[in-house]
Amino acid sequence: MSDPRWEQVKAYVLKRLNTELPGFLRYHAIQHTFEDVLPAAERLAALAGLSEEDSLLLRVAAAYHDMGYIETYDKNEEIGARYARETLPQFSFTPQEVEIVAQAILATSFPQNPHAYLEQLLCDADLDNLGREDYFDTGRGLWEELGTYGLELTRREWHERQIKLLTEHRYHTEVAQKLRAAGQQRNLEELHRRLAKL
Repeated sequence: MSDPRWEQVKAYVLKRLNTELPGFLRYHAIQHTFEDVLPAAERLAALAGLSEEDSLLLRVAAAYHDMGYIETYDKNEEIGARYARETLPQFSFTPQEVEIVAQAILATSFPQNPHAYLEQLLCDADLDNLGREDYFDTGRGLWEELGTYGLELTRREWHERQIKLLTEHRYHTEVAQKLRAAGQQRNLEELHRRLAKL
């Protein structure tokens, strides 16, 4: 089942993220890609019954989706899509496959606006943590990262922003909704409790 193209992509992305990502990243670090978004994408692909080919493209898009942080914090999705377009042909991906991956990466730009199903799945994988039990741990990393980047928020401001996000966010695919919507609601209720205590 393991496609040799995937092994090449994984090795390439791992090496670049390990050596080139800025050290201040506490959320968008290599762990976010390979221990968070990629497993979420694989889980959703299995639940959705994707073909091996579509599953491969989703994994590749997950691997590349935050590579743009190597160059810039804002609008990093455009850089990630550019990296995919520049490098995937050397790993034997067709122009059509490369464009599917690039469009999926671009769809993760906030606010998310995915169209194709693979784009929806990647967006759901990217925000999988909103409905997980480790949401508050991952959120702390993002809060710290934003502070280091220059957007310092008080705990109250952070909770208010997160309440707005979780109130407005909807998972795009049915498989993600079934898996994470209830957890997202629990996390939203806990955010309200924490805000009330401040």
